Amino acid sequence: MVTGEILRPRFYSETCPEAESIVRDEMKKAMIREARSVASVMRLQFHDCFVNGCDGSVLLDDTPNMLGEKLSLSNINSLRSFEVVDDIKEALEKACPSTVSCADIVIMASRDAVALTGGPDWEVKLGRKDSLTASQKDSDDIMPSPRANATFLIDLFERFDLSVRDMVALSGSHSIGKGRCFSIMFRLYNQSGSGKPDPALEPVYRKKLNQLCPLGGDENVTGDLDATPRVFDNQYFKDLVSGRGFLNSDQTLYTSRETRGYVKRFSEDEGEFFRAFEEGMVKLGDLQSGRPGEVRLNCRVVNTRHNDVLLGDS
Repeated sequence: MVTGEILRPRFYSETCPEAESIVRDEMKKAMIREARSVASVMRLQFHDCFVNGCDGSVLLDDTPNMLGEKLSLSNINSLRSFEVVDDIKEALEKACPSTVSCADIVIMASRDAVALTGGPDWEVKLGRKDSLTASQKDSDDIMPSPRANATFLIDLFERFDLSVRDMVALSGSHSIGKGRCFSIMFRLYNQSGSGKPDPALEPVYRKKLNQLCPLGGDENVTGDLDATPRVFDNQYFKDLVSGRGFLNSDQTLYTSRETRGYVKRFSEDEGEFFRAFEEGMVKLGDLQSGRPGEVRLNCRVVNTRHNDVLLGDS
């Protein structure tokens, strides 16, 4: 693991003591406006941290000199609720200007998304800096596709010192939220180029997905990732056991020998899943690039003074 900032709990206890409660209040407001938004915000941690560490790079808009991560293959038309992060940042800037990084906002907000929907609540380590750049290519090279199988996912997580148990537990983030038909069309109609559906799909569930996602239909229509998409629980794992995983990358966790045991265990013991998920999220939050950073004033753009330096102005 690359060494970067020294992260610690209650990092803002003196500089912005209300930081964590401000983030949670804004997440509550977002949840009232749109229940799905908190799941969307939680996804940002995964898509941020895997690409050059947890540095808020996923939040940066493209510029004439920089193709950022928002339009990468796994993010385009998929990542959403950036405005929730904007609202949190605005509230924090009012309370404590130029203090709390956007990277830390993503970590706090992800934890709150889980806690506010019935899942575990844990202490987060803070003190990250925001990146000065983002890279669409880096995101394309790292982020897994919804077609990924368990072996690919195990190898990917291993690159970041995350175990098989971590990977299966963190896949449980799909306990809340929705996915697009685009991500499952091949499963329904042409799994592995066979011209047939994925045999792992339970027939009644497959019929339901066929109605939701017909061939030639709107592939941006969304379906629930598990049977309780607004509640963070272990239903996701129960669904995998019964062949009702929405994404291929979900169902493969049960069909694969290396991961099936963890799926069964988490399906039977919600407490164990919650503990493993907490541990995995803290480890994921520890990923850093070691690159220089700043505290952005606007999560979507690098501070002007750095742009000036980059352009050679003093």
